[in-house]
Amino acid sequence: MSTDSRTRIPTLPLPAPQAQRTVPAPASERTPMTAPATAPTSTERRRPPWVLMYHSVSGCTDDPYRITVSPYRLDRQLRWLRARGLSGVSVGELLRARAAGRGAGLVGLTFDDGYADFVDTALPLLRRHGCTATVFVLPGRLGGDNAWDELGPRKPLLSADGIRRAASEGMEVGSHGLLHTDLTTADDATLELETRRSRTLLADITGTTPEGFCYPYGTLDPRAVEAVRAAGYGYACAIDPGPLTGMHALPRVHIDASDTSLRLYVKRVLHPLRRKPLPAGHDGSEGHEGAEGHEGAGQLDGRGASGASGSAATGTSVDSVRNEDGGRR
Repeated sequence: MSTDSRTRIPTLPLPAPQAQRTVPAPASERTPMTAPATAPTSTERRRPPWVLMYHSVSGCTDDPYRITVSPYRLDRQLRWLRARGLSGVSVGELLRARAAGRGAGLVGLTFDDGYADFVDTALPLLRRHGCTATVFVLPGRLGGDNAWDELGPRKPLLSADGIRRAASEGMEVGSHGLLHTDLTTADDATLELETRRSRTLLADITGTTPEGFCYPYGTLDPRAVEAVRAAGYGYACAIDPGPLTGMHALPRVHIDASDTSLRLYVKRVLHPLRRKPLPAGHDGSEGHEGAEGHEGAGQLDGRGASGASGSAATGTSVDSVRNEDGGRR
């Protein structure tokens, strides 16, 4: 075939290149968009911190005042907290975190009376779950027992060496008074011993001045709150302080052997509903010093709003202080 007789194939113009389409990634592979972090609102800051109130940790079944939690139950309760992304910490650590806007996910753990089983039994469990706690002790009863509990049973209290060991393990040591005396019935001299003197003795034992106080029996009135504040404590724990709620009267939730996972969940939900919010200036945004500055003498002069004095102003006598389930504290 000659060159001239070949069939010529016409050259067709190529289509213009088009922009490549981007196929969206599957929803499961997308990085979720998160809103920028915002500072907690004033309402959130004023919500009372969730602070759990323990006492003795042992296998004792003779428990008329419902103050004993078995090691098994404490282990399960701490496991429940961790499984929900909650961390148990001392009250001092909790309040400092709230003041810095980092309090989310923290739960205060307190152990009242300073039983010897705190070091022997509770401490290993707290370490296992990466928790710290505040133990409120009685420097006037070192190595003694809970003689104030009329129905018993008698349980040994921490000695000075036990208190030092708790502090060396990273636990916060606070004062529970000198001898576990109801502050609402104490005279001026006794009130001074229970608040200021107990703080001095604990500073001598641990080498650190305690920041926290815990009202014996959970009872308090304006006069007792003022005495605790004047003694230099940065905060104080009560049970349900009602109108006295503030940095020197923090509410707590009683925990005992009956508190299963379900009961803990219910108590967590009900706590901010049952307890009054912290007053303005007590929300932690100004730290402990700022909170103290808002407790004016007019509020803490030993009289309630109606002019009543003593425990009658708040209804928090020893016999009337009860936990969520009716047990006397």
